[in-house]
Amino acid sequence: MKRISNNIYQISLGWVNAFVIEDDGLTLIDTGTKGCAGKIFSAIKDGGKNPYDIKRIILTHAHPDHAGSAEEIKRRLGVPVMAHYEDAKIMRYGIASRKEVCLTPGLKNWLIYELALKRAGINIEPINIDEQLNDHDLLPLLGGIRVIHTPGHSKGHISLLAENEEVLIAGDLLSNSTGLGLSVIYENMAEGISSIMNVTNLDFDKMVFGHGRPILKDAGSIMRQAFVNYDYALV
Repeated sequence: MKRISNNIYQISLGWVNAFVIEDDGLTLIDTGTKGCAGKIFSAIKDGGKNPYDIKRIILTHAHPDHAGSAEEIKRRLGVPVMAHYEDAKIMRYGIASRKEVCLTPGLKNWLIYELALKRAGINIEPINIDEQLNDHDLLPLLGGIRVIHTPGHSKGHISLLAENEEVLIAGDLLSNSTGLGLSVIYENMAEGISSIMNVTNLDFDKMVFGHGRPILKDAGSIMRQAFVNYDYALV
């Protein structure tokens, strides 16, 4: 596990990341693709923590590279799973991705979509979400983690702001694989752009992503500079 702040860690699962919050046991943010439970447990053990201390799972959204192992881990540990109500509606039926998506322009995005995302399909093991989250909910972890509804990539996509540690867990609001930019796909591009602009108004020093490297200093400023003059006509 890579330490992001005092109590937040990143787990690399190859081309997608999961995160662990240490407070009141462990909280797992996202679960990777199907079959990642063992990798997550091993990473937590290698980081000197006990995976059986996981008390809850929070999903940033329903897509199969983020929620693919959620039901398996829930079943193994008997812990509740939390997600925004819009994506909770479809995950209970094993649906992970709505069919209509917009591909962000660019060769890199096309390749990632064709070689990885398209093959991942649109289904996961059905999972009932135990606690449905809403915009502005304040979770009692690390002195308060703010739920921010950031639709676009997925209708029920959320980002999480750990206010006291000044960390934004962005999910797939953006990616930072080859520089800070848009994610490969959005279910609704206009909503995604609006969500990005809303997040630029928040205060945070560090930013972590479902895909790509973390930004560990001045992340809010870097994001504002990257998108204040962004040419949205390109998308």
